[in-house]
Amino acid sequence: MRFGKFLQFFVCGALAFFMACSSDDPASVPNGNSTQPNGGSGEGGNGGNGGSGEGGNGGNGGPSGNVSPVPLAATASKDNAASIYQNWHSFHYVTREAEAVYYTKLAGDFGVVFGNYSPVGRVIWSSQASQSDCKVENASVSNMVNRACTVSEGIGYGMLLSYFAGDDETFNSLWNYSRGERAYFKKALTPWETVSFHYRKVDASSATDADLDIATALILMNYRTGKQEYLDDAKTIINAIWDEEIQKNDLLILSGNTGMWTTDPTYNLSYFSPVAIRLFAKVDGNHNWNGVLDNMYTYMKKIQDAGTGVFPDWSDATGAAKNPPNGAAGKNENTYTWYRFDKESVRIPWRIAWDYYWFQDDRAKAILTTLNDFISKKSSGDPTNVNALGTSYTWNTDLGPDKAASGTIPSQWLGAWCATGIAGNKTWLDACTQEVNKKSVSNTVSSYFPDILLSMYSQLLNGAYLMPF
Repeated sequence: MRFGKFLQFFVCGALAFFMACSSDDPASVPNGNSTQPNGGSGEGGNGGNGGSGEGGNGGNGGPSGNVSPVPLAATASKDNAASIYQNWHSFHYVTREAEAVYYTKLAGDFGVVFGNYSPVGRVIWSSQASQSDCKVENASVSNMVNRACTVSEGIGYGMLLSYFAGDDETFNSLWNYSRGERAYFKKALTPWETVSFHYRKVDASSATDADLDIATALILMNYRTGKQEYLDDAKTIINAIWDEEIQKNDLLILSGNTGMWTTDPTYNLSYFSPVAIRLFAKVDGNHNWNGVLDNMYTYMKKIQDAGTGVFPDWSDATGAAKNPPNGAAGKNENTYTWYRFDKESVRIPWRIAWDYYWFQDDRAKAILTTLNDFISKKSSGDPTNVNALGTSYTWNTDLGPDKAASGTIPSQWLGAWCATGIAGNKTWLDACTQEVNKKSVSNTVSSYFPDILLSMYSQLLNGAYLMPF
């Protein structure tokens, strides 16, 4: 979908929903879409009729909104998505008040960063036993000893998850975490790695995917509630993303804002959120976001066409796979992941399927179809095929081999491969959504990443992604 159609979609709404034209101002909520979750309000709202506090707050099943015309699986279940969210929330989210009990020696300093923000919560990163910054030896709960760190990615994911769950309290708590950290470190973009609710600095550089997701969540909340403060903060972040995280000569999305990522860029296609870029174009007319959308889709298709049909985790400006400078893709040929469809790329189907689900872009359909044809052939059309869905596939066999499945299909990969069917393979989508809905979050100290991705894929596949416009 080109920008003209996209603008028409926002201004007049999708004909499928018979919506009347509404204001072009995103702070003005379209008719029939201003309803909030039961009990929800703006900043500090209670997030619906679920329980609050450490045990989780499931909202009331999600915010109101418009359903995409793209059909989901016959087995799609919003109740299943809500249940997974609640279970995820109960283990991977923590409030400042609860953490003050866990980390009594740190708690006295929590007000330094967050004294002006309430409520405040964070998404807990996986246990980092080898990282001293993430360790609190005297934690009152044993499973929190090595889980003091949060990454901005988790804040972005958490804000989207809580938005689609209708959990306003968690949404605002995570937003306040981002705001507090940005204010304390005098940054427009959320620091990548932080410690609990403490002022200790770990890494105040940015991670672009997090910034895109945080701004997206704020725009969506502005549409749903009409509250200007969400849009104002989103615009602050959007301006900083343009200034610090967009490569101006080719309009590609950089991976971060430090010299490591800007001098000789290494790109991460799982950071490309077409929905985010579309929303940025809607609310920010000062920058060429449509150019970013077009160039990123062109770059993405070039890479997919040049390889086996999947994507490498990292790539350079020419479209070749590239080992990133931060060491995130392994230390040697036995651990390298940069040339494979691996731990980074597992997020690509979520982002592209979301774009297709809401905007039916032919470019999204083409990418998803190629991925789905690839996995359908590998699995003989069976989404329970462990060897097929559990394998990490190489983008180029000359760079390295596939990594064979380890005996199970990781939940995040089941969700990822399932989402590739959203653009037209209804048989695949029906069967694999049923399998996704058999999964549950693990809730262990090392399951941050698979659990949060399962929760995100579950919401998309089960119909929680209602459009607030």
